[in-house]
Amino acid sequence: MGLRQRVRHRQSTLDGVLRATSILLAGKTVVTGGYGHCGRGIAERARGLGASVVATEIKATQALKAILEGHRVMPMDDAARIGDVFITATGMKDVLVGRHFDVLKDGAVICNTGHYDCEINIGDLEARAKGRRTVRPNCEEFTMKDGRRIYLLAQGRLVNLAAAEGHPSEVMDMSFANQYLALCKLAKEGKTLDKKVYQLPPELDQEIAGVKLRTMGIAIDKLSSEQVAYASDYSAGT
Repeated sequence: MGLRQRVRHRQSTLDGVLRATSILLAGKTVVTGGYGHCGRGIAERARGLGASVVATEIKATQALKAILEGHRVMPMDDAARIGDVFITATGMKDVLVGRHFDVLKDGAVICNTGHYDCEINIGDLEARAKGRRTVRPNCEEFTMKDGRRIYLLAQGRLVNLAAAEGHPSEVMDMSFANQYLALCKLAKEGKTLDKKVYQLPPELDQEIAGVKLRTMGIAIDKLSSEQVAYASDYSAGT
C-alpha cells in the first residue's frame, strides 16, 4: 500500500501544482510537510525535476529516512523562511499557520495533498491579507499587509484532485483490487469478526502485485523448495 501511495502522489500532486501555477520547479526549494508515503513520493519527483527538497517531520525515523535519502530536514518554522513551494502531506491540521505566513517569501506557493483543507490554516492567511484575487484556475493570490504575495492552490483542498485529474488508473487499479479483496474477505468472514479495524494480510498485497507484474509482462524469480526450507531453518549457518 505504501508503494502505491508514493507512486501515485509523486505524479498527481506535482501535476496539480504545475497545472495551477505553470511554474518551473527546477532551482526552487520545495518543502514537503511530512515524509510519509505521500511526502516521500513528492520529494522524489520534485528532486527529479531539479528542485531542492526540504522535509519537515515529527517522527525521528521518518526525518532520518529523509536525511539518508538526500534531503534537508528542519522544523517548519525554519523551512517557512526558505521555501518556494510548500506541499503539506501529513493528515494533520495546522501544518502551515499564521506565524509561517508572516515569514514566507514573496511569491511562495502553498498547497495540500494529504488531508482536508485544515492542513493549511486558511483563516490565519485571510486575516493577514489586505487583498485576494484569483490569478489562474485553482490559484489564488493573497497580498499580505506588507506587500508580499502568497499563492494558495485549490482553496487548500487536495491539489492532486482539485487541480489535476487525480491518480493514474495504472496505479489505482491495484488499490481498488485490494479494496475488492477486502470486501470479499468481509463477505466470507464478516459474521465471525469482532467490530474493530483489521489489517489486510500481506499475502493480498503480494497476490495483487503478482497479477500486476504479469499484466506488464514481467517475470520474477521464485524460491526453490530447498530455499524455502532454508529460510525457515534457523539452525542453518550457525
